Amino acid sequence: MTTQPQPLRVSLIQGATRWHDAAANRAYYGDLVRALKGQSDLFVLPETFLSGFTNETLHTAEAMDGEGLRWLRALAIEVGATITGSLVIREDERCLNRLVWMRPDGTHAQYDKRHLFRMAKEHERYGGGNQRLIVELNGWRICPQVCYDLRFPVWLRNRYDRAAQRFDYDLLIFVANWPSARRHAWSTLLRARAIENLSYCVGVNRVGVDGNELHYGGDSGAFDFLGQPLLELGAQEQCVTVTLDPAALAAHRERFPAWMDADEFSITP
Repeated sequence: MTTQPQPLRVSLIQGATRWHDAAANRAYYGDLVRALKGQSDLFVLPETFLSGFTNETLHTAEAMDGEGLRWLRALAIEVGATITGSLVIREDERCLNRLVWMRPDGTHAQYDKRHLFRMAKEHERYGGGNQRLIVELNGWRICPQVCYDLRFPVWLRNRYDRAAQRFDYDLLIFVANWPSARRHAWSTLLRARAIENLSYCVGVNRVGVDGNELHYGGDSGAFDFLGQPLLELGAQEQCVTVTLDPAALAAHRERFPAWMDADEFSITP
């Protein structure tokens, strides 16, 4: 039996990630999350929140049984909520920009960033994933993605399964290290992904300056199915919670069933 979705409290944790200092980031983000304990169902952290967006993969990569995952598991259990964000993970002979979906029962799911940012030579140092992740929380179907994935609408297309009578997802999430030089693209594409997929969309970016002297302007936000902002953050550290309404989403899909005219297609690995 499918669980009927309940209003979902999502906390956007827009922080200034410390460069190549996992211990400092664990302390920093841990304090930000704990401050909202009991007020949220889902905490969303930025991309590579324990290291910053780095190509020094051998220096920063963690194993899946390493301290970073143990810390994230303990934090999710402590605050009684799901936490997600991406980390630099070493697996066999390659490194991955891996999003971890950590549940409060200590179990997790994972997604490896598919689209690697070649302008920063990410594709030369990281392996890419080929499996989209759909997770469930409080009756919601959620598709979490990483940064550059935002630019690829085919990969993100929300399809309707007529046999199961459900959409792929109800909420699209992006964790990012998106420099302020491209902030217009970030905010525009978040809105577009929400509109075209008849879905809520949440994007969480970092702030501050990293070890490569790149500036990050934040601009994290939550958008409804019309691309209208429910919440927009500025260029400083902010941790804010928004509540998403499933009834409003269902009503919009009913009165504007654009999915019925969508093209059929498949995605190759």
